[in-house]
Amino acid sequence: MAAGAGAFAAGPQDLAGKIGITAGSFNNLLSPAPAKGKLVMLDLPRIMRDELDLEVLDLMTATLPSLAAGYCEKLRAAAAKSRVTITNLKMNQTEIDMASTDDGARRHAVAEYKKTIDSAAALGCRWVRPLPGRAKPDLAILARSYHELMDYAAPKGISLLAENYGWMQDDPEALPAVVSAVGRGLKVQPDTGNWTPRARYEGLEKAFLHAVSCDFKAFRLGPGGTHADYDLKRCFDVAWRAGFRGPWCFEHFHDELAPLLREMTVLRDMIRAWSKAHRP
Repeated sequence: MAAGAGAFAAGPQDLAGKIGITAGSFNNLLSPAPAKGKLVMLDLPRIMRDELDLEVLDLMTATLPSLAAGYCEKLRAAAAKSRVTITNLKMNQTEIDMASTDDGARRHAVAEYKKTIDSAAALGCRWVRPLPGRAKPDLAILARSYHELMDYAAPKGISLLAENYGWMQDDPEALPAVVSAVGRGLKVQPDTGNWTPRARYEGLEKAFLHAVSCDFKAFRLGPGGTHADYDLKRCFDVAWRAGFRGPWCFEHFHDELAPLLREMTVLRDMIRAWSKAHRP
């Protein structure tokens, strides 16, 4: 069976065809209290549904004003009220390294990530993604830490993801190598923008074979949704041929909130049109 016909039907079936956002898109526009031109995190699920007609919210630690259980439960309730599914928490704690060759530092990183997994459970996430480092790690050490986190997360209904970032950005083989080293059901969340130009499309081809979610990143959009940095449609087609059907989570940036929301509707309509064109 050809890959495009679903030889590997990547992605969870309940999220197939779903479109959402990565909350990091709003990093510079978030405010702890209501302010003109700013966004309060607890209002984001309502805006997603009412203004953007989007259904999936991918979070990162930097976008949350608190990782305390009480706050996470409030955000989970706000998402449920707006019929938004919180899927993932990107654990972007830059000061820790779960692949450190110093075992004390490695164990400290694992302990900190376990605390963040508790927050992800309060949010209702199904996935968490540890932050890759800048330097290529010893994959055996990395796998050991992944296994410890998987053992901790599994009883909470949470699985772990890997994303192309840091040392992986110029190596199309990096994500498959991590998946192979870790095993035990590790899946991938490709980011269309986190590649060097030479590695992008080959890297996506290999990554989407293991994908359950996608950061569909767009940089500056031109007239009619044109995108000079790379070919967004080609990224989508690579994913579709690999059997991936969603969720597609937009990571896009603007200095002002209103233009950001408008441009996200442009991206939304692109994904919907491309998906429709691919269906028999």
